[in-house]
Amino acid sequence: MSFLQRSILIVLVSFLFVQCSKENKYLIEKGKVGYLTKETTILELSTIFKKDSIVSNLQLEELNNEDKLFSLDDDEYEIFSVKGDKLLEIAPTNQNDSLSKIKSIQIFNKNYKTEKGISLQSTFKDINEHYLVNNIETTLTSATLFIDELNATISIDKKELGINIFSREEVTIDQIPDIAKIKYFTIWFN
Repeated sequence: MSFLQRSILIVLVSFLFVQCSKENKYLIEKGKVGYLTKETTILELSTIFKKDSIVSNLQLEELNNEDKLFSLDDDEYEIFSVKGDKLLEIAPTNQNDSLSKIKSIQIFNKNYKTEKGISLQSTFKDINEHYLVNNIETTLTSATLFIDELNATISIDKKELGINIFSREEVTIDQIPDIAKIKYFTIWFN
């Protein structure tokens, strides 16, 4: 192999490595979102997202009337790109614990996709063609689809379904139009 052939081979391998690394950065799988896995701790977020911004919304525990500790909400870690775009919202399993593992990750950026191409830009038709919807729960404002293959929930706003927003009406899979868009996409790690 000549020097020129070796150089071209090295450039091609480097390009493929960078391309695969970039794809993995945004890949959603069961128990994995980009470089985050079930084993990732909150402490590691600053290393994984060193080029991005992390906003910590920590909930302080307070004493109630019976002198017991409680907190109103869960901790959240919001990840923003260098350009200021919100990428992810991460909730830990344990509050106020930097060694806690991740409980859930809500996706906010369209670049995050499953191996089958499902992202925030997908429609119900895309989801239904590629994944089994294991369950549907109805809230006052949305229908939440449970996708066991990803350990994910995908919420669709009732406006997309043509249903009264604050209706208690149960939603069935047949009622969801193919063109219905995703409102929330959450991956669960527990």
